[in-house]
Amino acid sequence: MDKLLEILSENSTFTTGELALMLGEPEDYITAQIKEYEQTGVIKGYQAIVDYAKVPDAGVTAIIELKVTPKKETGFEEVAKEIMSFEEVTSMYLMAGSFDFAVFVKGKTMQDVASFVARKISCVDGVVATATHFMLKTYKIDGMSLIDDKEPSDGRSMVL
Repeated sequence: MDKLLEILSENSTFTTGELALMLGEPEDYITAQIKEYEQTGVIKGYQAIVDYAKVPDAGVTAIIELKVTPKKETGFEEVAKEIMSFEEVTSMYLMAGSFDFAVFVKGKTMQDVASFVARKISCVDGVVATATHFMLKTYKIDGMSLIDDKEPSDGRSMVL
């Protein structure tokens, strides 16, 4: 992977000057490269990693696995477009295995998510089965640990 993209995917708050120093490239080259990535859609946006466990009334997140019947002409695309259009859906992936899609959903309560699955997702033409999994605790997001270590560790472990 491109080193610039790798750095930006880990921390997008670096200035172009800092990125230029890190990569040993001129700043105007870095600026142009980022602009090109944005214009071609390689970079879709920038966002913060939020520890929602620390945010009051943050709601709940669930992973909804979906088994679907693909459409004859469009395969999975038509079903995917309809499901991802719901505002409750935050991410969606086509996957291999027992289910076809993994759909990440946010709601105010578990009941809201359950209602969303029953009233909207299950009614989408082509959806054959669903399995809902509620996220209870998040330990890591996109390589970022969300565990707060209050006591520093010296890294040693006891061997018996």
